[in-house]
Amino acid sequence: MIIDEIREELFRLCDTEYRDFQVKLIPTVAPELVIGVRTPVLRKYAGQLLKREDAGEFLRDLPHRYFDENQLHAFMISGIKDYGTCLEQVESFLPYVDNWATCDQLSPRVFRRHRQELLGEIRRWIASDRTYTVRFGLGMLMSHFLDEDFDPAFLDLAAGVRSEEYYIRMMAAWYFATALAKQYDAALPYIEDRRLDSWTHNRTIQKAVESFRVSPEQKQYLRSLRIPKKK
Repeated sequence: MIIDEIREELFRLCDTEYRDFQVKLIPTVAPELVIGVRTPVLRKYAGQLLKREDAGEFLRDLPHRYFDENQLHAFMISGIKDYGTCLEQVESFLPYVDNWATCDQLSPRVFRRHRQELLGEIRRWIASDRTYTVRFGLGMLMSHFLDEDFDPAFLDLAAGVRSEEYYIRMMAAWYFATALAKQYDAALPYIEDRRLDSWTHNRTIQKAVESFRVSPEQKQYLRSLRIPKKK
């Protein structure tokens, strides 16, 4: 079976030093569930598996046991060329995503050619009650709608996300920091008017001042807008 074959291959490809490093970065995943296959190796393997007629057997085998299997799954979905098929696979997989790394590696390339259809899906994902589905929706909004298809209304969509979940708040901060880098004039009022919760507000500024795409003058002004911590 392809499922057993894949697991055997992942253990063959493991790098124990990399595994120990990864475990520290993904605290929501039990250490014993991390095999430790490096990302470029997983990407290459995913491309090989997508060419096989029995690849769907692995994609249907949810939930997976190991973190690396989920990473491989994300890379395989990201390489699917048909939009409808890809979207169907995303929907099937999202409920099983349990960490930020797998969520962020799920980035289908075919979405770039179907942005208008994608927008409705993003709105639905952002409204979800699942942490990583919301994070994925914000990530897709950031990846596909801060350049030529940007609309200021999308900033309201992101600002409307309210959550105490760390991994949602962190993605919201990443979104607004990227918006400041790409759409500074439109995004700045969200910081000036404190339209975000204080944690996300300050983390957005932190990320923005670390960006090489934000000018020194803009960074200086953003620093002045930090919300002081309550004593």
